[in-house]
Amino acid sequence: MAKTPAAAVPQKINDTPLAGALGDRYLSYALSTIMSRSLPDVRDGLKPVHRRLLYAMRLLNLDPTTGFKKCARVVGDVIGKYHPHGDVAVYDAMVRLAQDFAVRYPLVDGQGNFGNIDGDNAAAMRYTEARLTAVAAALLEGLDEDSVDFRSTYDGEDQEPMVLPAAFPNLLANGSNGIAVGMATSIPPHNVGEICDALQHLIKTPNATIAKLVDLMPGPDFPTGGVLVESREAIVEAYKTGRGSFRVRAKWDVEKLPRGLYQIVVTEIPFQVQKSRLIEKIAVLLETKKLPLLADIRDESDEHVRVVLEPKTGAVEAEMLMESMFRLTDLEARIGLNMNVLDAKQIPRVMDLREVLQAFLDHRHVVLVRRSNFRLGKIDQRLEVLEAYLAAYLNLDLVIKIIRTEDEPKPVLMKAIKINETQAESILNMRLRSLRKLEEMEIRGEHKELTAERKGLAGMLKSDDLRWKAISAEIADIKAKFGPKTALGKRRTEIGDAPSAVIIPIDIAIEKEDITIVISDKGWVRAFKGHMEDTSDVKYKEGDREKFVLRASTTDKLVIFGTNGRFYTIGGDKLPPGRGNGEPIRLMVDLSNDHDIVTAFIHQPGRRLLVASSDGRGFVVGEDDVLAQTRSGKQILNVAGDVEARVCAVVQGDSVAVIGENRKLLLFPLDQLPQMTRGRGLTLQKYKDGGLSDVKTFTRKQGLTWKIGERVYTETALADWIGERAQAGRLPPKGFPKSNRFG
Repeated sequence: MAKTPAAAVPQKINDTPLAGALGDRYLSYALSTIMSRSLPDVRDGLKPVHRRLLYAMRLLNLDPTTGFKKCARVVGDVIGKYHPHGDVAVYDAMVRLAQDFAVRYPLVDGQGNFGNIDGDNAAAMRYTEARLTAVAAALLEGLDEDSVDFRSTYDGEDQEPMVLPAAFPNLLANGSNGIAVGMATSIPPHNVGEICDALQHLIKTPNATIAKLVDLMPGPDFPTGGVLVESREAIVEAYKTGRGSFRVRAKWDVEKLPRGLYQIVVTEIPFQVQKSRLIEKIAVLLETKKLPLLADIRDESDEHVRVVLEPKTGAVEAEMLMESMFRLTDLEARIGLNMNVLDAKQIPRVMDLREVLQAFLDHRHVVLVRRSNFRLGKIDQRLEVLEAYLAAYLNLDLVIKIIRTEDEPKPVLMKAIKINETQAESILNMRLRSLRKLEEMEIRGEHKELTAERKGLAGMLKSDDLRWKAISAEIADIKAKFGPKTALGKRRTEIGDAPSAVIIPIDIAIEKEDITIVISDKGWVRAFKGHMEDTSDVKYKEGDREKFVLRASTTDKLVIFGTNGRFYTIGGDKLPPGRGNGEPIRLMVDLSNDHDIVTAFIHQPGRRLLVASSDGRGFVVGEDDVLAQTRSGKQILNVAGDVEARVCAVVQGDSVAVIGENRKLLLFPLDQLPQMTRGRGLTLQKYKDGGLSDVKTFTRKQGLTWKIGERVYTETALADWIGERAQAGRLPPKGFPKSNRFG
């Protein structure tokens, strides 16, 4: 049997806890994702894959003025030299840089099928060709002039730039999206002309306010246009914190038709909304009768978007129809803002608008200084050679004699006309045709020009004002090339007014039908058509029974109060039909299994509710304040530990009646309870043992009522039980239910 070589046997095995090993490896993965994949650099606004694509295309001489090359050639160079990932991911990134509906200022000029706004994919990379755009050329300008640092590629065989010089403010102009580990970024595109105005103002006023910067760049400018309908206050706040969102709506017009009819034509849709998917969703809503004001939808688009909406009748107002469409479809979208980027030290952090603009200016300042120093070095080298040529012209006969007679002319030449080795080498390498008088004049002219340029560069490097003046001139040049006076730079997204909170009734887009809502004891819900007077024939699952029966309509809202103190809201049109056993409410809202339903009712705007917990605390809350917008509900009554929500009663009258599990009844004025929007509330009644059993409100003059079966009892002599809030109370009147409930 062969023995294992000694070199192959591990000399030492280090025991490491699994949690520690996993933590170290996951941290490495997280850092790699954050710094090398998902977050853009604040200076050039690019992720590594985009930066490598542009650099590889530059090395392939794919300038805006040259011909195209196959995308497969570019992708091959990128994954072979710089980006060790799959070709599909790299090609997808390249395709997006060429899509004028996805990128505000495309960096790649594509030839062939690069996809469309309907969501169709691009052709395979062997069929498409590409080259750089003028915007990409601006990002790469000065790359060979020591303007940025380079690092070794993943295999150590080549070099790649760590960041681009970026004369173009790409981060804000084109935006960025990415999801890393534990963080994400979402920056919408903006208009470069407006960005340049804000940069110019920031150069003049370094402490400019966010509000002033927003005056100069009032909001995003999406490649697909649309209308920005966010309030200025919300926009300023978003840019001030670096986090927020922008509401964008489709742009539409009304086209008049014969006989008083009309149709609505949508010409621009929100950013990142696929047109085909949008139309499919609207068609589904039409089928399910969720859009009662809309008769039909047609897609008449060619290279321009044209989606036609037909109202059911000419009596329907266009604004009302579109408001319902905005509420229920992707004709209105929210674009997130999360300016989480890598700063110049490669540290991820959320920046506000001024910090992002200042980071770009600081980068341009660094690039300017480095390029100027590089140019000075080149000028010094050239001046050294030119001075050697001029020295040779002054001593032309001596130079010729030394070259003709000396076996080693260089040292003799250096000593004779007092020049250094580099200058002597340049003289010896001169061509005979350079000895013409005309050539001497050209050399003297070049020497004069370079000397003047050197003086200007040296002066600029010594003056902070001159440097910022040069940067200001660069920004003005970018605005002239890509600003509002060009076809590419005209603002596409219209700045509109924020719509009022309620323009149309919330139920305008729901067909109104009467329904009977039945909720079982185990939490199953269903909605029967019509108002059922008798529900005795309703079938339930074995062991289940009726708990709540509510008569409503599809435009109403069902409100559910849980023992966790949260209110949940479900639209009447969202309830499952009456056939079968319905669906568990817990699948429709996030009510956990360890909590139950306290009560359910149909929302009536303007009412007030009294909510109370099992420990006898409670308060009054407006019913409009308990409506929840999400599945998770809305926390109103705070409970903890063994305490849970016990009662939710409609406020009617001027007094509160509360009875505990100890069968003590207390009555006190309603005005002793505050109206709140959330909290634990105040003590209603004190208990030595047990807790609260039931609460109701009533009008004192009319007396306190309770139910036993179907019979209602009234007690008007209430003086013995009237007290102050938080007292213990007394035993209730004779005949009060043994269940300690008001019924």
